Amino acid sequence: MTHRFPPLCWIGPPFSVWATGQDDGRIQLARGPYGSATTQDTARIPPTIAAYAIATYTRPGDTVLDPDCGAGTVLIEALRAGRHAIGITGHHKWRSIARANVTAAKRDGAVPDGTVLDGPPDATAVRHAGLASHSDLLLTAWRPPLRSRAHGADELDWGTEMAAEEGTATDRLHVLLVQCHAMLRPGGHVIIVVPRRRSRDALLDLPGYVVRAGQAGGLIPVERCVALLGELRGSRLVARASAAQHRSAARHERALGQPIMLPAHQDVLIFQTPRQAAAAALSQPLSGPSLLHRHEGVALSRGSAAA
Repeated sequence: MTHRFPPLCWIGPPFSVWATGQDDGRIQLARGPYGSATTQDTARIPPTIAAYAIATYTRPGDTVLDPDCGAGTVLIEALRAGRHAIGITGHHKWRSIARANVTAAKRDGAVPDGTVLDGPPDATAVRHAGLASHSDLLLTAWRPPLRSRAHGADELDWGTEMAAEEGTATDRLHVLLVQCHAMLRPGGHVIIVVPRRRSRDALLDLPGYVVRAGQAGGLIPVERCVALLGELRGSRLVARASAAQHRSAARHERALGQPIMLPAHQDVLIFQTPRQAAAAALSQPLSGPSLLHRHEGVALSRGSAAA
């Protein structure tokens, strides 16, 4: 696995740092045929991150799959880029919003096929739709559980109150990574976008967990990238933090007695399936290792960007 940090640039081969935060998330949504309800999906992959990943790891005519598609930003960016798009969600709310967005994209001139399936984020819905081993890229966001808004927008709750939901989230991630072989063509890519999260004032090593889960599922780690959420202004990176994130940072500062960095990127973990697809992955049990390992604390001045 590589973890390089070359000069930031859009031109040339894929880089480990993606300049995807030049525009605010709402501006990104306004550029595409997105319904206003899309903003309700706070765990969505920003359109610029989805577009960059799709342009880098697929070609026109390929098929992009998001097995936990939420409001469907990955699907829309795939359609706009001339790729076929398949989304899966078991939530009626997200299914309705994602389908409305796909319809809007088709009305806006998108030619490729786009579909949203009803089902859990694993190979079951893909198999039932006759689309097993059909996709070239699996691109999705990991959606671990959050505390209520009162605790902070970036705070994970691993306490007893959300233990069942936490277990479900990690189990779903594990079974998804195990079953990628049955969803993708041999040699296809798997990209997991991972948010920055804290628990009890410490950063969590969610990317490390995803890498270990991917390797346990037989995937080959290819690259670990940084997708910027902040804006590049010359040599400076300006964080785009919400009021809730500022409040959360202030609370962590009071608890730790030192400055806390604001989130300015999401981690992007890129894997590849072996050339020999493993159809037997469909029979894997829905279970997985439990979280979590924590980062050593790293503090930057409050208001500065962390990447």
